[in-house]
Amino acid sequence: MADQIIPDDITISLDDEKEGKTETYFDLSSLQGLVKERFSKSEDARLFDESRWLRSYRNYRGIYGSDMSFTEKEKSRVFVKITKTKVLAAFGQLIEVLFSTGKFPIGVEPTPVPEGISEFAHVKQPNEEEKEIEDKPEVSNLYGFKGDGKVIEPGTTTADLLRGLEKEFENIEMMDGPSPQSPKIPQIEPARLAAENLQKLIHDQLDETSAITVLRHVLFEMVLLGTGVLKGPFTHDKVLHKWEKDSDSEAAMYKPDFKSVPKLEAVSIWDFYPDPDATSIEDCDYVIQRHSFNRSQLRDLQNRPFFRKEAIAACLRMGENYEVRGFETALLDRENVDDLQKKRFEIYEYWGAMDKSLAEEAGLEIGEDLEDLDELQINAWICNGHVLRLVLNPFTPDRIPFHVCPYEINPYQFFGVGIPENMEDAQMVMNGHARMAIDNLALAGNLVFDIDETQLVPGQDMSIYPGKIFRRQSGVTGTAINGLKFPNTATENLMMFDKFRQLADESTGIPSYSHGATGVQSTTRTAAGMSMLMGAAALSIKTVVKNIDDYLLRPLGESLFAWNMQFNKNIDTIKGDLEIKARGTSSLMQKEVRSQRLMTFMQTANNPNIAPFVRWHSILKEIAKSLDIDPDQLINDPENAQIFAKIMGMTNGNQQTQNPGEQQGNMGSAQGVPPGANPADPTGVGGGNIGAGAVPQPGETEFSQATPFPRAATQQER
Repeated sequence: MADQIIPDDITISLDDEKEGKTETYFDLSSLQGLVKERFSKSEDARLFDESRWLRSYRNYRGIYGSDMSFTEKEKSRVFVKITKTKVLAAFGQLIEVLFSTGKFPIGVEPTPVPEGISEFAHVKQPNEEEKEIEDKPEVSNLYGFKGDGKVIEPGTTTADLLRGLEKEFENIEMMDGPSPQSPKIPQIEPARLAAENLQKLIHDQLDETSAITVLRHVLFEMVLLGTGVLKGPFTHDKVLHKWEKDSDSEAAMYKPDFKSVPKLEAVSIWDFYPDPDATSIEDCDYVIQRHSFNRSQLRDLQNRPFFRKEAIAACLRMGENYEVRGFETALLDRENVDDLQKKRFEIYEYWGAMDKSLAEEAGLEIGEDLEDLDELQINAWICNGHVLRLVLNPFTPDRIPFHVCPYEINPYQFFGVGIPENMEDAQMVMNGHARMAIDNLALAGNLVFDIDETQLVPGQDMSIYPGKIFRRQSGVTGTAINGLKFPNTATENLMMFDKFRQLADESTGIPSYSHGATGVQSTTRTAAGMSMLMGAAALSIKTVVKNIDDYLLRPLGESLFAWNMQFNKNIDTIKGDLEIKARGTSSLMQKEVRSQRLMTFMQTANNPNIAPFVRWHSILKEIAKSLDIDPDQLINDPENAQIFAKIMGMTNGNQQTQNPGEQQGNMGSAQGVPPGANPADPTGVGGGNIGAGAVPQPGETEFSQATPFPRAATQQER
C-alpha cells in the first residue's frame, strides 16, 4: 500500500488528541458492521468471476486444477502453454504501443473555444483602443522597408534577433485577441501555453513516481484476468536527497527536502471488491479494497495522518485475524493443503457513500457546509471491529480513486474478459490431443508380445533381452512368441492440435506469426503480404488500446488535472479551459508506416495548387515524432522560420555577389564572359538578350529552295 498524505486543510477527522487531553476511544461497531456487511455482499457476488480468474491463471501457469480428473489409462499429464505465449504477446504489444516513445501517453490541449482564458493575446500598441477597425487592414511587409533601420546584417542569427524579447514582455501590457497587424506585432496563445505547461508538469510528476512501472502491472493483470485496477493519485512526499557543506567542519551534511507529488498504485483484482449492483466504476456506490498487513505494517499506520493510534494498538493486542480465501490456495500452489493459515491482519479500506447520521455516530465531525446533506462521501479503514481511520473524501469534486479498465468489455458485468478466457476451450482441446498423441507414441514406439505358453516349457523367465532363449516343447517354430506393433495415430492428433491452435489465434485476435511463430506460408512469404496481414492483425489490439484510452488514461489524466488544481500551489501557469487527450490510439500505428505515409502526403501536397492548404509546420513535427525526435528542439515555428529564411537568403546573396565569369577566370577558362552568360547554353545566345531567330521552314522566303535558280542549258539549246 502506497503512502497517502492528505492535506490538513481539506480533510476533517476525529483527532486523537484535543487540547492536550487524550479522547476516549469510541466503540464504532455500527459503522464497521455496515462495512463488513457490504464487503460480504460484494464477496459473494463475485464468486463466479473468481472461478473464471482461477481457470485463466491455471491456463497461464500450465497447471491442471483439482477439478481435472484423468482416467487410469491416461499416463501423460502434459500441458502445452499456448495461453502463456498469447498473454505475453498481447502484453508486449500493449507495452510497445503505449510506451515505445518513453513518454506517458497522456496529453493536454485547450478546448476549441477556451473559456476563462484568452485564446490569443498580443502586445498593446499606442492608442490601439481608439483606432477604428478597417474592413480589410493592410498587411505590412514582414521585413519592413529599405531605410527603416531594420536591415539584417550578414551573419545575424536568430538569438541576435530575438534577444531580450522575454524581458520586454515582462512590463508590456497585453491585449486580448489576435494581433491586428500580424505577423508584425508579436502574439501568443495563453490557452495553448497553459496546456503545454500542464502536460509537461504531469509528465514530470509521472516520471518521478515511476508511473510506467505501476501501469505495467495493471496492464498485465488486465490481459491475464480481463480487468486491471489503478488507484490514485494520492499526495506523496517524495524525498529529494540533498547534501550541504558545513561551514565549521567542512563536512557534507545530509539535509533532504520533500516535494509533494501525485503517486499511483496498482491494485490486484483479487483485493478489489466493488458494488455488486454496478456495471462500471461510475455506477459504484462504494468500493472496498482488502489489505493484508503484518504487525510492522499495521504499526507503521500510526505515523500516517488521521490514523487513530488507540484503535491500532487495540488491533495489535487482539492478534491476527486474516481469513484465507479459497482462491488463495490456488494462487499459492497449495491446493492440497487442508488448513492454510496466514499470520496477517485483514484490513478493509472503504471508499464511498455513508449515511450522515451513522458517520456522526462514529465520531466524524461535520462542517457547517455539509449540515444539509443526508449522505456523505467518506474513507474508512476497518480492522478487528475497530475503525482505524475515518475522514471525509478529500478530493474535490468527490470521486472514488479507482480506475478500472477491461481488456474486452463485458457489457452486462463489471469485470471484463481476458486472453485466457477467450481461448479456454482451444487450450483444453489442445491439451487433450497432445496427451493422446504422447500416450499413443508410448505404445506405437514399443513392441507388444503375444505368447502361447502351451508351446513353451513351464516356469521360464518371460523377460526380453538380446540373446534370450525360450525353450519350446511343442508347436511349429516361430508360433509361440509373436511381436505386435500398434498403429501410430499421433499424426491425426497433431493435425487436430494445429487446427485448434489456429482457432486460438482467431479467438484471441493475436495470430501466431505476429509473435514469432515459424511455419509462415502463402501470402506471408512476401513483404507486402506480411504487411497486409500484420495490419489486419492490429485491428483487434486497436480495440484494446481504445479501452485503455477511455477507461484508464483519460480518467487518470483528469484525476491528475484535478489533483494539480487542488493541491499544487503554483497553478497560475497551468490554469485554463483544458481537456485531457489519451494518446494510446495515436501511438498504435507503427512509426515506420506513419513516417512513410507522412512522406507520401508531402509529395502529394507538393502540387502548387494544393500546397497553400497544407500546414507544413505540423507535418514536419509529426515526421519528427514518428522518428522519436523532439520537434521542439529541431523545428522552428513559422515566425522563426521566416527569420531564418531571410538570414539564409542574405547569406546566399553574399556568396553570389562575385562575378561568375571572374570565378571561372580564376580557373583558367571562359574569361571575359559577360555577367549572366552561360557558355554551355544550347540556345546559342550566350545568355544575352539578342535572339538568334528561328530556322526558316520550306516554302518561306528565307528558305534556300524558295528562290529559283537558272537551270543548265540543254545540248540543243547550245
